[in-house]
Amino acid sequence: MLISCIIMHYMDQSAESLARAIGLRVRQERRAKDWTLNQLAESAGVSRRMLVNVEQGSVNPSVGTLLRLSDALGVGLPALVEPPVARVAQLTRRGAGAALWTGEHGGRGVLVAGTEPPDVVELWDWTLAPGERHASEAHSAGTRELLHVQEGVVVVETGDERYELETGDALGFFGDTAHSYANPNTAPGRFSLAVFEPGVGASHASGAADE
Repeated sequence: MLISCIIMHYMDQSAESLARAIGLRVRQERRAKDWTLNQLAESAGVSRRMLVNVEQGSVNPSVGTLLRLSDALGVGLPALVEPPVARVAQLTRRGAGAALWTGEHGGRGVLVAGTEPPDVVELWDWTLAPGERHASEAHSAGTRELLHVQEGVVVVETGDERYELETGDALGFFGDTAHSYANPNTAPGRFSLAVFEPGVGASHASGAADE
């Protein structure tokens, strides 16, 4: 019990640190564009209150909210959880990725690596506890996802299609429609996920040029 409490305390501290880091990056990118809170909130399709909470680091925003903010800012999701770096190799040690989703029973969605815009590639390490399901809203047009099951069983639903994948199976699909990942098994499920999102920020840049 004591060890469990210590682990939970560490995870809470880690989540708080990540939330503060994300808030700082969002505020920096917004100010770099000389945007007000209202302008970014409207462009991203989130409420002003939510944006204020994100910038203050007082909430752990959902992956969907982070995707809307990163697209509106034209920087890509990885840029919100990692500081800008020079043109060098980026090393992420085991356990050092950004946990952007936590399931009710201990599952985690960890962003372990990513590239810069305009064509953003994200690499995720997902674990789903038995019975857990993560639903994702549609990403920007042209987004592709590649999923490879490392352990257990994972069910992917995209549009009207359903795929049950076992260890070693892989699936490529378009992520610009609503989709979900679920673990129907009694054992944990784990999968690697690569997400390709082309032209991040292009729609907003085009809109600004037309004004």
